Amino acid sequence: MNLDKVIAGFFIILAMTINFGFFYGDMDSLEMHSKYELFAAIIINIIATTLKLGDKTQMGSVLLATSLVADIQLIAAATIWTVAQYAYSLDKEIVGMIISLSGGALLANITSVTLYIGETIKSKR
Repeated sequence: MNLDKVIAGFFIILAMTINFGFFYGDMDSLEMHSKYELFAAIIINIIATTLKLGDKTQMGSVLLATSLVADIQLIAAATIWTVAQYAYSLDKEIVGMIISLSGGALLANITSVTLYIGETIKSKR
């Protein structure tokens, strides 16, 4: 068993599940979406991105790209939430934007997990 692959797989899948936990819920209400869960999703995604940096294969490049997309979207969602919270008001348009960005990050994480599973199935023992 390769411990590096286990740790990388753990963080890739954890990033997706935490992101889903934040995304799931009513699109019109932030009460169902925890800011702490969004923060955890950002941190776990950054850790998963860091773990993908050493892979120099073509698949590693694609996995890194999907993680970077998820990182950017989650950071954008947190930035919009923070600016709207303190500078404006959190109306339905802003809430929809925050949750939509996390949905885009979730899609990138699902792509990453799918590619990771495909690479694992394809690899030889």
